[in-house]
Amino acid sequence: MSALDISQLKFLIVEDNPFMRAILNQLLRNYHVRTTKEANDGASAFMEMRTFKPDIILLDWEMQPLDGLDFVKLVRTGDDSPDRFVPIIMVTGHSEAHRITDARDSGVNEFLVKPLSAKSLFSRITELIEKPRSFVETKSYFGPDRRRRSVSYDGTERRGGAAPTGMDIEVADADQGMSQTQLDSMFD
Repeated sequence: MSALDISQLKFLIVEDNPFMRAILNQLLRNYHVRTTKEANDGASAFMEMRTFKPDIILLDWEMQPLDGLDFVKLVRTGDDSPDRFVPIIMVTGHSEAHRITDARDSGVNEFLVKPLSAKSLFSRITELIEKPRSFVETKSYFGPDRRRRSVSYDGTERRGGAAPTGMDIEVADADQGMSQTQLDSMFD
């Protein structure tokens, strides 16, 4: 593992389950992170961002009244967003291909499947810091560049439209859960 020091980073943990919030806090404390704030849902987190400027947001998907996906859209495209560029790691128990695509296309930077390990969380944080992706703005998307690989493209320019729907991923059933490795390939 990298010797990256994340102790000075500020994290906003957005999770409706108090037990999971405690786990995420403990994982961060294991890396000597001292500054974390918590929110029970996306609406509370958005309000918290007005006075607390996190370096990274750890975000659950299913919460009420504002879920994780709607929170990401609000942060990325809302006129009153406190920080459209804040890195967001979606941390969820849902690993179906369509959910991962939805999260990526709404503007999350990274995606982690519960249960998670300290190593996997640190790996995603390291990825955000050591290999930050530039942000892209089109008519239908604002967020981190969804491509990680640099490949040549000789086709027609399609930016400005919806994200490409064709995915080169082998999944037996679109509703079947995916492994962390499989879902990582969707961000490549």
